[in-house]
Amino acid sequence: MIASLLPTLKDLQLPLRLRLWDGSDIDIGPSPSVTLVIRDPELVAQLARPSLDLLGTAYVEGLIDLQGPVDEVIRIGDTITRVLGEDNLPLPTREAHDKATDAEAISYHYDLSNAFYQLWLDRDMVYSCAYFETGDEDLEQAQQAKLRHLCRKLRLKPGERLLDVGCGWGGLARYAAREFGVQVHGITLSQQQLELGRERVAAEGLAGQVTLELMDYRDLPRDGRFDKVVSVGMFEHVGHVNLPLYCQRLFDAVRPGGLVMNHGITAHHTDGRPVGHGAGEFIDRYVFPHGELPHLVNISGSISDAGLEIVDVESLRLHYARTLEFWSARLEANLEQARQLVPERALRIWRLYLAGCAYGFRHNWINLHQILASKPHADGSH
Repeated sequence: MIASLLPTLKDLQLPLRLRLWDGSDIDIGPSPSVTLVIRDPELVAQLARPSLDLLGTAYVEGLIDLQGPVDEVIRIGDTITRVLGEDNLPLPTREAHDKATDAEAISYHYDLSNAFYQLWLDRDMVYSCAYFETGDEDLEQAQQAKLRHLCRKLRLKPGERLLDVGCGWGGLARYAAREFGVQVHGITLSQQQLELGRERVAAEGLAGQVTLELMDYRDLPRDGRFDKVVSVGMFEHVGHVNLPLYCQRLFDAVRPGGLVMNHGITAHHTDGRPVGHGAGEFIDRYVFPHGELPHLVNISGSISDAGLEIVDVESLRLHYARTLEFWSARLEANLEQARQLVPERALRIWRLYLAGCAYGFRHNWINLHQILASKPHADGSH
């Protein structure tokens, strides 16, 4: 079976070496930089119609090994699947998201290991797209610039009350309190994020300004007690079905005249179908269970239907590509330490995920948008 694949593969002239289960090597192109070690001969038949899901799953489950720079692994994998595979894009999912399901999914992703995330995130552990004002910033500088960018868009003023929906480890909450003098209340569904976030709030002497709580967005107060609301990297977990409810809760939480910022990943296709060539299926299975990405038009429609007026939209797609490239490089530089913190299977997932997402954002498979909206007063002013 492998012989029938070789002519097509060799036509691609990829810097790839195949190492078979019997130890023999086959160079697909000149000067191989990546070696695909096939441990299970039964996998060869499936390689006739490969997908990124197939290749990623085989790597995670130990049926193949990948040797070489991970960004090259992703590039070569994409080339092979585009030439040999069939991109039958599945219809977008419409899952029922209840509190228990969402809490379980969040815990699976975010409660992996705080120490593991610290290996490759910036010092404030901001797990979302950074902002590169010149392109020359390092990760630390770009994440601080992103926090400043969000706070300035929200026009934060001393003494205002800010709600941070999906606050993570509290990096944005602490920054807003420290640099803009606001009172911040953050919510998360991750117990590990909450514990470390509270430790950092206390360590910075911000306990009088920042409170963090384990809470589902569906349980937010609906009395308009907050002056501003920010949600970063959160609505990807909400699901298509619950987008109207999510936006309604943001509307209910902010006072008339207040501002709401939604920052999150958006789909390339207007119907919200997953990323093609099997990448979306891999992410759903191994990285973000039950995650669903709406297109910009869908989330914008839900925001507007909730009664909020959109006043600004900004795409940060290439900023996220650069962010993920930083994250991937930092993880690759600390693989041995990472192996002490998470199981090998988890590490394999994260190596593919970070490098693969960097590639996907760079090639416009997915996008990221900041959407700023206002809750008008009764007379329409804001």
